[in-house]
Amino acid sequence: MHRRTAIAALMMLAAQQALAADTYMVAARTVADEKAVFATVETVNVILARARIGGTVAQLSVKEGDHVDQGQVLATVGDEKLVLQRSSLEAQIMGLDAQLAQAKSDLERAEDLFTRGTIAKTRLDELRTSFNVATNTLRSRIAERSVIEQQLSEGKVLAPAAGRVLKVPVTAGAVILAGETVANIAEQNFVLRLRVPERHARFLKTGDTVRIDGEQLGGNGPRFGTITLIYPQIEEGRVVADARVQGLGDYFVGERIRVWVSGGERESVIVPAGFILTRFGIDYARVQRSGKDVVDVPVQRGREQPRPDMPDALEILSGLKSGDVLVRP
Repeated sequence: MHRRTAIAALMMLAAQQALAADTYMVAARTVADEKAVFATVETVNVILARARIGGTVAQLSVKEGDHVDQGQVLATVGDEKLVLQRSSLEAQIMGLDAQLAQAKSDLERAEDLFTRGTIAKTRLDELRTSFNVATNTLRSRIAERSVIEQQLSEGKVLAPAAGRVLKVPVTAGAVILAGETVANIAEQNFVLRLRVPERHARFLKTGDTVRIDGEQLGGNGPRFGTITLIYPQIEEGRVVADARVQGLGDYFVGERIRVWVSGGERESVIVPAGFILTRFGIDYARVQRSGKDVVDVPVQRGREQPRPDMPDALEILSGLKSGDVLVRP
């Protein structure tokens, strides 16, 4: 008995859900008075990979369009003078090693003779001073060699952040100076940069929803984004704003896309497009009257108004009023 009751309840719930999906209650909604503007795909940050030393570009490992990771070697800059300086210091270090070994041997012999009373203490002090001077001179040359080796290691130009290489203004074999740009890298944090006429600027605010036609980004349905930043400076009569949109890609920078933004708000009747039937060029909506009677009412179709909660939203200019119950054809 309980099983039959449960089955009956499930069947009733399924019937109610099906009925709800096949009917729609018309109600006036506040919609955005959308205006079409052009936006470009931009990166928030363009980072410059610079050479830390001057010299000749011995190796160039990237080109325009390549994806790079943070810390990846983009190019190698070589300076022949640094190599020569390192060779000179290595030769000096070898000579100082020999001098230090001789000074150590002389000091040990002098200490042995001093204990026997053969030489004076002044002679022992002179030899000890010579040993200390040789030790410190060797340490100085080794430190200088470390500096040269560090400069040679800085010849590797590293990517400061992960992203896409936009421009490589140098070629292999070119002579560059310290601090010169080797590559421009677009950090993978793409946004839509909108340029809205200033007469619509007062309607823009952070958090507003923007709409992009699906075919603009290679998709089928519309996509939606959110305005995250509005720049205070007006450029050439246009207000610049940034919007976050999923699926912008990570390759093309500067691509132009048409975007719909809010130019104000108004009251309108919005219904799902699936409830509108077109016959012989005339649009109809099936309206449920008192009881179970259904009447086809001619309506005037307006602009499509896709919303995040209703992707197929359609504006109806006349023929329907709030409270009408539509039946899916």
